[in-house]
Amino acid sequence: MRIATWNVNSIRTRVGRVVDFITRADIDVLAIQETKCKPEQFPYEPFERAGYDVIARGLNQWNGVAIASRLPIDEITEGFAGMPGWGKPGADGELPREGRALAAQIEGVTVWSLYVPNGRELTDPHYEYKLEWLAALREHIQQWRAAHPGAPLALMGDFNIAPLDIDVWDMAAFEGRTHVSAPERAAFNAFLEDGFVDALRSRGVEGYTYWDYQQLRFPKNEGMRIDFILGTPEFDELVTAGEIVRDERKGDGPSDHVPVVVELDVETELDDDRPMIF
Repeated sequence: MRIATWNVNSIRTRVGRVVDFITRADIDVLAIQETKCKPEQFPYEPFERAGYDVIARGLNQWNGVAIASRLPIDEITEGFAGMPGWGKPGADGELPREGRALAAQIEGVTVWSLYVPNGRELTDPHYEYKLEWLAALREHIQQWRAAHPGAPLALMGDFNIAPLDIDVWDMAAFEGRTHVSAPERAAFNAFLEDGFVDALRSRGVEGYTYWDYQQLRFPKNEGMRIDFILGTPEFDELVTAGEIVRDERKGDGPSDHVPVVVELDVETELDDDRPMIF
């Protein structure tokens, strides 16, 4: 089973590229972030023509997550317990919970599509929201794992955190900025302390996953590694290979992120129909 995560930076703008990639790369399950649309605005038809079912969550044009799968989806979870809200309070006085977390169980594996808040600036309220959001996610996942011991689970998506100095092109350029601050890195490392494994880094796969559109960042390879697949030990035991698909940053109208892919040793109903890939 091949699963991937990709911040597509507007699914309606890039649906053609996304569907082309998942069919060409033989992806079974894709976790999508920054869809920038509500569920009723999602372009389902091209995915369905390619054999994928899609579940989506989003409140407006600024966030949104989805999962596309050509395998049966057994369970769906929207958001998580304790997830903080952001924005203008509703009529009930509650802050809206943005479309940033969506989970599905597929072939016995639970995958989360996560779009962690950006944080904006260290002094911005959005930064505190980011840290609260990550803390609430960690608590929820701890409780879920306690209730489902031994179940393979992956946290996939755009974490908006570069956990190591080598994950940015120049640490001096990030001094006093988000994504590399000690509290953000501590929030990321907390998942590793809980036993999660970076499925790609643990296998020696290096490289950036994001390059800003400005100042020729991609041609100069001035990027960041902020997109990850973090798996429980039970998930990591299934991983046989991983890849950062850098070439998807090339061509016409690319996202500023690229897909991160892992291959799992999980038999599916599609295995007999798979093309031979060398």
